[in-house]
Amino acid sequence: MRIDETHRVWLVASIVILGAATAVYVIYALAAPHGPSGGSPIGLVFGFTGFGFMIYAGLLGARKKVPIMRLGRAQAWMRGHLWLGLLALPLILFHGGFHFGGLLTSILLWLLIITVVSGVFGAILQHYLPTILLERVPMETIYDEIDRVRDQLRLEAETFVTDLCGGGVPEEEALALVPEGGIRAGGFTAMRPRGGGGVQYGLTEAEVEPVRAFFDTELFPFLQNPGAKASRLGDDIRANAAFTKLRMLVPAAAHPVIANLENLCEEERQLTRQARLHRVLHTWLLVHIPLSLALLLLSVFHAVIALRY
Repeated sequence: MRIDETHRVWLVASIVILGAATAVYVIYALAAPHGPSGGSPIGLVFGFTGFGFMIYAGLLGARKKVPIMRLGRAQAWMRGHLWLGLLALPLILFHGGFHFGGLLTSILLWLLIITVVSGVFGAILQHYLPTILLERVPMETIYDEIDRVRDQLRLEAETFVTDLCGGGVPEEEALALVPEGGIRAGGFTAMRPRGGGGVQYGLTEAEVEPVRAFFDTELFPFLQNPGAKASRLGDDIRANAAFTKLRMLVPAAAHPVIANLENLCEEERQLTRQARLHRVLHTWLLVHIPLSLALLLLSVFHAVIALRY
């Protein structure tokens, strides 16, 4: 894994800070007659330093939303958010002498631990997610366009089956879904509004009936509800076996249409993977951000109470 210069600086600085803090804590803990205490001068230094790191980590969200706070490079802020947020955990543990204390202190420590763990998980996720998308979703689509692309996939599938088996797709429905230029970005085919007839393949109705039956019973339901676990078309291996069997049931003239339908299924599986990965990322944010806000608010309350009483 290649480490950029900004990351390297933060890494080295974090190691130095952690090493120095650990050395100070060990000397302090050994010398304290009653053991380390959060109310001692050194304990307070650890506490305020750890809280300061938490504040810095929390300012990343404010920097994104408030233009006047956009000081420095975004990459440096991201690295600082990660490393200083991570350093806050050992410093706060040093502050309390590794004692969880009362109810509020215990809640704060567990919130901090969960927040840091979720932050590390999110950093790993954000680092590897682009690689996973590139490997598993080579035809990545803009997330907000996924529903529209799925509509197009269903119409294209019906158009292919119509061309092979006869019948038609209502022209107004086709025109509503055809993007400018008639070609779907990243897709396999162009969509065309159709009337009441199809391309003639020289095949009888009985010869192409397996394709029509497969479309009605499996393909179209899968494209309508790709998340259904019961559909074998959602699995690469089982889908390949299904299309291989379908080819064996029809003449070779129908095989190009079956290949196009198989391609549409593969694209739908990629859209499903992309949507799933996107949900994972956003679910993480829905956990990490509220936890971080709760941690900061309770930390302020804890500091006020501790200093006042």
